[in-house]
Amino acid sequence: MNAGMHAPALVLNADFRPLSYFPLSLWSWQDSIKAVFLDRVSIISEYEEVVRSPSRTMPLPSVIALKEYIPQSRNPAFTRFNVFLRDKFTCQYCNHKLPASDLTFDHVVPRSRGGRSRWDNVVAACSPCNLKKANKMPRQCGMHPLVAPAAPNVWQLQENGRAFPPNFLHHSWRDYLYWDSELLEEATSNIPLFN
Repeated sequence: MNAGMHAPALVLNADFRPLSYFPLSLWSWQDSIKAVFLDRVSIISEYEEVVRSPSRTMPLPSVIALKEYIPQSRNPAFTRFNVFLRDKFTCQYCNHKLPASDLTFDHVVPRSRGGRSRWDNVVAACSPCNLKKANKMPRQCGMHPLVAPAAPNVWQLQENGRAFPPNFLHHSWRDYLYWDSELLEEATSNIPLFN
């Protein structure tokens, strides 16, 4: 086994659903092997690649399931990334979809006017729109969010995350991931997958 090989394991909760979609719940092959030996997970599927010790050879897990169910929080953390995910990586003023690195936070009611950094007052915005709005109230500049900001629940974020499949998807993961088949094909078409 090449120590630098990229062979992550998809981590499922005890109900056989991914712990998260975005980011996708993945563990390194080292962490998944450790969890197997600590009897914390069950191996569902394996890569053809193996790891060897002096006394044992073991195929690398490609899908593992936790033996104990981890309850999912209903209230996601208020983070910049989760705001972008809630807003589907789309500027809420000009409707342009952008990578996270090209988005900013915008306070609908500016902080200088008493606005708070909360789910119901922050939206994703591109830099030009953020600069244009500046510290004005929406009615002053005619810039209103496309969708009124509100606190999402975990399931809403997971659903939004399904629109953004990762660049690496092993074929053994497909039975546990529920993205649109066209998105899956696009995500895997240019990437060599393990057989």
